[in-house]
Amino acid sequence: MSARLTAAALTTLTAAQAVAAAVVASRLARGRDRLPPLRPRAPDPRTTLSVVIPARNEEHRIGPCLRAVLADPAVREVIVVDDRSGDGTARLAESLGATVVTGAPLPAGWVGKQWALRQGVAAARGEVVVTLDADTRPAPGLFGALAAALDGRDLVSVGPRFVCDGPLEQALHAAFLATLVYRSGPIGPAVPPPPYRVVANGQCMAFRRAPMVAADAFARVRDRMTDDVALARHLAAQGWAVAFLDASGLLEVDMHESPAELWREWGRSLPLRDVTGPGRQAADLAVIWLTAGLPVLRLVAGRPSKLDMGLLAVRWLLAGALRGSYTRAGAGVWLSPLLDPAAAWRLTQATVRPVRTWRGRSYPTTATVSRGRSHATGAAVSRGLARPAPPAAGGEASPGERPAPPDRSAAR
Repeated sequence: MSARLTAAALTTLTAAQAVAAAVVASRLARGRDRLPPLRPRAPDPRTTLSVVIPARNEEHRIGPCLRAVLADPAVREVIVVDDRSGDGTARLAESLGATVVTGAPLPAGWVGKQWALRQGVAAARGEVVVTLDADTRPAPGLFGALAAALDGRDLVSVGPRFVCDGPLEQALHAAFLATLVYRSGPIGPAVPPPPYRVVANGQCMAFRRAPMVAADAFARVRDRMTDDVALARHLAAQGWAVAFLDASGLLEVDMHESPAELWREWGRSLPLRDVTGPGRQAADLAVIWLTAGLPVLRLVAGRPSKLDMGLLAVRWLLAGALRGSYTRAGAGVWLSPLLDPAAAWRLTQATVRPVRTWRGRSYPTTATVSRGRSHATGAAVSRGLARPAPPAAGGEASPGERPAPPDRSAAR
């Protein structure tokens, strides 16, 4: 009887693995029709562009970012929102020539980055706003390319090229990155995914200022740790044209200083827990374990199946494709499939026990997601995006009817 149960369990596991493999194959197949990477573009003199950088204790990282932004002729103003830093962030930013906005105290129910961005966008004067993280390194031509990418779109975010220090950090980073590809497909899909599968990268986002202020969009995701994806999914669900494009030739990001920091900090957003319903979370975890974690574990145990070997081959092909996502791609990228079980474990751990701390702040767990739709206690997110008058710096978003998509022809 035990042998029969074992055989039945193995048969069921193999069938589930085959289904998961088909799901991953269908997602990876979207890469055949990807949009081309962004290329450097000269600035359009008719377009005024502001760059907003939220910063909290970034004195040791923000300098290269600011120097690159301030040197770009496409940028009319650079605003650094100093989010109550305890170091010399504001002093350095001002000395380099940026306009520094001193962040107001963080209101209850807000995550710091969204609060800083809301203040920075309210202070900006450009028709187009690009938000950047302090650890980004923009290349010449990025801002012209982002402004051009908004033709026919309402919100654009981009994937950068990552800087990793050492093979271990690179291997772990690539293993984490692979989980995102397995769940959402490659960057730059020609056909936009449904809103519940939209992804974005908050390290670099571009949009027209007026519609974002009118919608008070950052207030709608005020309590989300996965703020970038939450914003993109909310806007996409309302009919806004949202795109996630490849800008690896125009933007670099040095996110973490060690493998330990990478393990700890990426767990905050990797599961997409506060923007994904529990059913899809469970399905995504199953896909990752069956197609990435299990084949490696069986290979190490010396008992891989033919399907395992096929999945490992696909994973190493993906490693080859991911080389372009790293500034100095080395052995770490090729070794990353061996760390897939660790990445699957971290994804599971952070899904079950979500991380609600960032930059020295701890946030209460107030948001849940069900049936693919977001709900936030005490926030207007649960009632959709409203279209209030542009808010004051310390104001609160008010609930109301859902806005129509922005009039892009009027913006042009």
